Formats: sequence, structure tokens, C-alpha cells
Amino acid sequence: MYQYDFSEFEPADVNENGLYEYMYLDHYWTEESRHPFFIRVNDKLAGFALVREIGNNEQEYKVFWMAEFFIMKKYRKSNVGRTVAQRLFQDFSGIWKVAQIESNVPAQIFWRKTIEQFTNGNYEEIRQEDWDGPIQTFSTVDQ
Repeated sequence: MYQYDFSEFEPADVNENGLYEYMYLDHYWTEESRHPFFIRVNDKLAGFALVREIGNNEQEYKVFWMAEFFIMKKYRKSNVGRTVAQRLFQDFSGIWKVAQIESNVPAQIFWRKTIEQFTNGNYEEIRQEDWDGPIQTFSTVDQ
């Protein structure tokens, strides 16, 4: 469902079996630097989050990347996404980077609002050569 939803913004196609593929999914269960989470609402699967540790910054704080984040449409207006995202920010102390592709305007709106609220506006929005879209970055150290 996530890949299907995302196909509106990215040109990925299904494979020969009619399925979308995610190259690194298995790595989230085998590599210590990758953290998978299933999101449930009233014991029903409502989405998932994939968090990566991508190294350390100059102060030796861990840097986390929100690799993937998905909430099923029926749960999107119930603040589940915001609650889960902010809980992940609390649980992983370090520097966070949350990126959206340029064409995914709804995700940009969601993340800006969620991060604005979590950080009380204490975040930066940056661009990187290797990414086509905005990236919000902020610290959860000492929070």
C-alpha cells in the first residue's frame, strides 16, 4: 500500500509479479543501524516507520534519518502519524534528518507541522546535493 500510495510522487513500477519492491527492507531486520516499527491503532496495523542511523556528526552525536514513514489514509486525520513521529524523535536521541521528495507536498506539510510542534520551531530546513527536496534537521539531544 505504501509503494502504491507513493507511486503518485515517484515513477516506480511493479515487478513481473505485480508487486512493488523495496531493496533494503530485509536489512531492517539484520543490521543494527536500521530500526523498523509497525504502527498499530486498536491492535490493527495502521502503518510503519523505518529509521536509520547514518553516522555521527562532529560532536559525535548519532545522526538519524527517517527513511520511510507511512500511515494508512483512514488514520491520517487522527494524529497517529504526528504522535508516532514525535515518539520516535524522543526515543532516538541525536540529530535528525527528515526528507521529502520535491513533488510530495502533502508530506512536506505534515513534516513541517509535526517538527515545528515538536521542536517549538527550533529546526532548520536544508537542501543537499544528493536529495531532490527539502530536509528538516534538528537535535533531540537533551530533550
